[in-house]
Formats: sequence, C-alpha cells, structure tokens
Amino acid sequence: MAEGRSTLATMSESQAERRRSHRVHIAMPVLVRSKKVGQTFEEKTHTISVNAHGCMVRLSTPVARSQEISIINTKTAEELPCTVSYIGQRDGGRIEVGVEFAEPSPVFWRIAFPPEDWDPSERKRPGHSAPRPAPTQTAKR
Repeated sequence: MAEGRSTLATMSESQAERRRSHRVHIAMPVLVRSKKVGQTFEEKTHTISVNAHGCMVRLSTPVARSQEISIINTKTAEELPCTVSYIGQRDGGRIEVGVEFAEPSPVFWRIAFPPEDWDPSERKRPGHSAPRPAPTQTAKR
C-alpha cells in the first residue's frame, strides 16, 4: 500500500511541476472568437480559472483540440490569439475548454497572481480571522 501512495505522490508532484503559473479560480467575462473559414463563431462566456498562460471556459460552441481561437477580455477589449489545449466534460449543453495563449501574458487578466512560493492551504478562509489584540485601556486622570 505504501508503494501506491508514493506513486500517487509522484504523479501529483509531476503535475505540479508541469504547471507553469498559478491558476486562479475566477469568473471573468470573455468573448471567444474564431475567424477561420468553416469554424467562424463568437461566444460570450466567463472563465472558470485563469493563469498567465491561458484559461478554462465553458462553451456551447463545439471546438477541437489544437483549434486556433481568440480570447477577448471584455473589460479591456484586449484580444489574444490562443489554441484549444483541452476538451473536458459536457455539462448542461456546455463543455469545459482549456485555452492556451500563443505567448504567456500575465497582465492580460489585470489581476495579481500569487507568488511562486504561495501555499493555498495557508490562505485566509472567510469567517476565520486572525485573533485580534485586546483593546488597550487608557488611564483616566
């Protein structure tokens, strides 16, 4: 059994090593577009997660792995060329689609990404604030 655990740990470590930048789970409005003949479409959607190398979205328009598309950040109107890198599960008529930017663009999302040494298990949870110092009393004269 210990052998199985070490294999799982190794797989998790190798997956973490492949991640090039931290993934942030955030719903940001985007427009996904393809202008290729026979694959032309435009769909408004929201991200599931973002990172400096791309994002995950849900689309109702069918796409293929390696298909060239564009992502438009609707808040800034900035458009980046991308490639479909992952086709996931269908959920309610929409499918999860992983999108990779042609070139890394950490500023495209206009958010601050966590530092490389950030440990998500140490993040603050809602309702669990740090202990507050006791109020100090001032002497009355």
